[in-house]
Amino acid sequence: MAEFVDTTGRPGPATWEFGDYPDGEDNFPVTGVSWYEATAYAEFSGKSLPSVYHWDCAAGLGNSQHIVPLSNFERRGLAPAGSYQGIGPYGTYDMAGNVKEWCWNGIGSRRHILDGAWNEAQYMFLMADRLSPFYRAPNCGFRCAEYVSGQKIPQEAFDPVLEIPREDYRNEKPCSDEIFAVYKSLYAYDKAELDPVVESTDKSTKYWIMEKATFNAAYGKERMIAYIFLPRIGTPPYQTIIYFPGGLAVPSITDYPLYWVDIFAKEGRVIVFPVFKGTFERGYDIEIKTQRAKRDYRIMWSKDLGRTIDYLETRPEFDSNKIAFLGVSWGAILGAILPAVEKRLKAIIIMSGAFYYDKNRLPEVKQVNFAPRVTAPVLMLNGRYDYEMPYETH
Repeated sequence: MAEFVDTTGRPGPATWEFGDYPDGEDNFPVTGVSWYEATAYAEFSGKSLPSVYHWDCAAGLGNSQHIVPLSNFERRGLAPAGSYQGIGPYGTYDMAGNVKEWCWNGIGSRRHILDGAWNEAQYMFLMADRLSPFYRAPNCGFRCAEYVSGQKIPQEAFDPVLEIPREDYRNEKPCSDEIFAVYKSLYAYDKAELDPVVESTDKSTKYWIMEKATFNAAYGKERMIAYIFLPRIGTPPYQTIIYFPGGLAVPSITDYPLYWVDIFAKEGRVIVFPVFKGTFERGYDIEIKTQRAKRDYRIMWSKDLGRTIDYLETRPEFDSNKIAFLGVSWGAILGAILPAVEKRLKAIIIMSGAFYYDKNRLPEVKQVNFAPRVTAPVLMLNGRYDYEMPYETH
């Protein structure tokens, strides 16, 4: 109890002061509470923390593509409860975004906390965090559950969750240079005509103007799409950053949070957001379930990246000698592969990337064979307590 105090040392959540919540936050979720505090309050109110299974069911994870775009993710602050319209199948608000929510179940010495918070990526709605029960971050909250009177809930619902075995990549060995040359040849393509078209320039902010460009892909008769964010400051030729997004890509880029573009536009840099095969407007035309299908898509993504650079080289306002790659989560995982093939990239930024937990992947798309061949300078940012892909082993 001595540790569960506010900013002034009085009993209360870590985000409070003088034993009370900040002015104007009457309708905000309570945050900055540990699992112990959340559990104690739930019991005090005659309820309990939900099991992970009840929470998952109520949240409606299978409807994430409809819920997430209307929820408080990747924004700039905590919002009053229920102020976003992301609603679950049973009428619950904010089970996607706003605050992470403690659940009853443990896993080892940690406790489950689900949902994803206002300052986290959208895909965290589908991911579980496991944190120390003493953790009291400003994005940690909870909701209570009241089980139907007289209904017998199986004890298994509240038991600790079994640990999932994790691969350890520290002893993995990459293939030889001779074998890698064979793998790399699969990613090559013919530089045919681009037939580029700038289709629109109808969206802008005080920091950037967005262009939508299309050009021929390197396979089939498909057209690539690239959204180009031109800064309102600076002078050409611009340094350019090509962005590969994280998972849970929404149906259209118009629903995707773009505030992060401001960071680079304020520095006079261009952001290029290619629509890679199978994302946004270029939705899946097959189900990517087999290892061969996964391989084929990764090769097409590499070709999409290459064709995007081909297009940038046709426009003198972009400095083709200063092109960087920015991958976030899923894009960062690919940041261990794509820059090993595409040597025109001069700098690599990887955020929340790791060796993926799928040892059945074919060797021609396995990260461990490509990562040692990335020779451009890399800035890599990772979470120290990433449970899904532990820092030490991935």
